[in-house]
Amino acid sequence: MEALLQYAWKHKMFPLKPLVTTDGLAVEVIDTGLQNTDAGPDFFNAKVKLGGTVWVGNVEIHDKSSLWTAHGHDRDAAYDNVVLHVVGEADADAVTSAGRRVPQVQMDVPRSVSDNYAALLREDRYPPCRAVVPGLDRLTVHGWMSRLLAERLERKTADIARRVELCGGSWEAALFVTMARNYGFGVNGDAFERWALAVPLSAVAHHRDDLFQVEAMFMGQAGLLCPEAVPERYRADAEREGYFGKLKAEYDYLAHKFGLQPIDWTAWKFLRMRPQNFPHIRLSQLARLYHSRRADLSRLAECATADQMRSLLATEVTPYWETHYTFGSTSCRSHKGLSATSLDLLVVNTAVPMLFAYGRHRNDETLCGRAFDILAQLKAENNHIVRLWRQCGLQADNAGDSQALIQLKREYCDRKECLRCKIGYEYLKKRS
Repeated sequence: MEALLQYAWKHKMFPLKPLVTTDGLAVEVIDTGLQNTDAGPDFFNAKVKLGGTVWVGNVEIHDKSSLWTAHGHDRDAAYDNVVLHVVGEADADAVTSAGRRVPQVQMDVPRSVSDNYAALLREDRYPPCRAVVPGLDRLTVHGWMSRLLAERLERKTADIARRVELCGGSWEAALFVTMARNYGFGVNGDAFERWALAVPLSAVAHHRDDLFQVEAMFMGQAGLLCPEAVPERYRADAEREGYFGKLKAEYDYLAHKFGLQPIDWTAWKFLRMRPQNFPHIRLSQLARLYHSRRADLSRLAECATADQMRSLLATEVTPYWETHYTFGSTSCRSHKGLSATSLDLLVVNTAVPMLFAYGRHRNDETLCGRAFDILAQLKAENNHIVRLWRQCGLQADNAGDSQALIQLKREYCDRKECLRCKIGYEYLKKRS
């Protein structure tokens, strides 16, 4: 397998017998070079000694040497500087576009490495590399977790940059959309993002001082003020209570004034969901938070601690929703603010990535560094990914660690990218 050959070359996992070219020249690998993930040779600026002569140039790797011609390298000047062709099977010559015959070495991946890799690919339990986890030293784990966290924040930065573009370059609007998506807490994330993109903040801003009008616009744009959105068994009670009708009348007026078009109410999911996570509750909380003017980007960028971010994002429902979960369906009066767990999730998934992305945008390393610091102040998330790694002996000490483990699972384990993983490397080099 070509990927495994590249991996063995990169990490100098060579067979015990001496490397020799197909022409009988002894091969000494001084520097394997820099791996190239784009078009062109697989490794740049390698340094190898062939029969006593040191060569500096590129290295190309294939399962079979005949793939050199099959891939058109014999007609591509980008491969003229290849000084060594590393192959699993030497079945043909490799010639450059200039007519030079490229030295070739047939290299076998050590049996222990190929067996370990096959075992990783076969394993259907998570994590597949659990056998080596207890023996990992703290420096290795810390370095890898730090890199994974940085990767995760960079990925979230790309998501936020896409939202900024969708919002016409407005970072404030992108914060609103990011916040809304995470108010879906997974199940309704897509619906909340779609809703937020349909909310014209420039229009809502004209009525920001009136909480009732903000809630009317939020509920209306969510499609929840059409009669069909109220379950039939609750419609009579909703009509009798009057709050639904008042919100609808206000929304109809605002929709006519601003030319608003709501999303389809069927986008929202309710099945097997706790009532406190119903869209109505989350939208009311968002309305109150928006009305408070606390969760603006300028104020978020001033936060230096996790506690400050929690205070910024803390919110409750409007009075009607203290005794309701949907229109017409009454419940006991209760506090329906964000729970401590929900609040921390919003800090981790909204505030911190936004701080990091905005810091990248402004080339402000202070903001980026603060994002890492705040994650270190928060408890690790308690999800199935974190629990499985804990059972293996890898403990997440804070939210930065738990975010790193989420990145590890989604971008490496789920995709079987063990060859790019530091823990996978430790597994591959272990002896049977």
